Amino acid sequence: MSGIYIHIPFCKQACHYCDFHFSTSMKKKDEMVLALAKEIVMRKNEFSTEIIETIYFGGGTPSVLTNDEINFLIDTAYSNYNVVENPEITLEANPDDLSTERILELSKSPINRLSIGIQSFYEEDLKMMNRAHNSAEAINCLQEATKYFDNISLDLIYGIPGLTDEMWRKNIETALSFRIPHISSYALTVEPKTALRKLIDTGKIAELQDEVASNHFIILVETLQKNGFIHYELSNFGKENYFSKNNSAYWLGKKYIGIGPSAHSYDGEKRGWNIANNSLYIKSILNDELPIETEILTISDRYNEYIMTGLRTIWGVSLERIENEFGLEYLNYLKKQSQKFLNDDLLFIENKILKPTAKGKFLTDGIASDLFYLNLEE
Repeated sequence: MSGIYIHIPFCKQACHYCDFHFSTSMKKKDEMVLALAKEIVMRKNEFSTEIIETIYFGGGTPSVLTNDEINFLIDTAYSNYNVVENPEITLEANPDDLSTERILELSKSPINRLSIGIQSFYEEDLKMMNRAHNSAEAINCLQEATKYFDNISLDLIYGIPGLTDEMWRKNIETALSFRIPHISSYALTVEPKTALRKLIDTGKIAELQDEVASNHFIILVETLQKNGFIHYELSNFGKENYFSKNNSAYWLGKKYIGIGPSAHSYDGEKRGWNIANNSLYIKSILNDELPIETEILTISDRYNEYIMTGLRTIWGVSLERIENEFGLEYLNYLKKQSQKFLNDDLLFIENKILKPTAKGKFLTDGIASDLFYLNLEE
């Protein structure tokens, strides 16, 4: 089973923390939609033997597309790929795009899962992050969306300067009040060359505090688990049968095609990424050229990716798989490197599966980097 990811590189305005590829100018939107459709067709032979079980519209802000544009891209995928009877088709959307009329329209389309970028229910947080929506729109869109969609995910951000533990609890409680079956939650991070970096450097926003983010993470995990959510990936919590099939495919190493500027692809042996420039992307596609760079993954690359994704999920890292797929040398290295984390109660082994403890979860990415193996086969 495989997936198609479609990157929609447009946003109404730039969030201060975002370093994804997008444009706030919609001038090339019509050309982009045609180019995306053409890339879908151009790459069908890559997945001629694959069965597609997920189609995911990410971005950017995919909800800036009209329903006709979204349906056109879905139809193009159906016409050129072997799609399962009931695929998971997700649309990332912002609250300001989700009027009652729009939600009703979407409910009649093939879209069957909404991923809504709420981030916070507090006005001051939304303004600080330069989100396009306000608190009232966040509440209203969830009230309406839950009438027409069963499978909804929402995003929340923690570690925001000024967001107290009590306020964070209230954010989570507000999300839970809508009986949403999936929540993705991320720590606010400061990426280079973002507006947030500049605001912190000029003293207009306080430096982010790791301790605050760590406390918020603990509150998040405890609260959601008490409410029946399964913490199936570091940043993702789902009720039974509501895990994101699209994202789970990434973490489990399944194949996927990334359509659009900056989109990534993976076929089991090599990884590819499209050019992150809207004009050059459109120009290349119109010239029947795929604007993609690829790299063949070495054994060490694949081992490192498995360590990173495995430790972030409830599926953990299988010691048997390490031995069978990568060899004894890698297994022995992993055992040696992980020993200090086992001793410090940050990792544990159960049924030959290596996983982070509750204490180790927040430190997962750092732990994983210590388990990476560089240039093993050279």
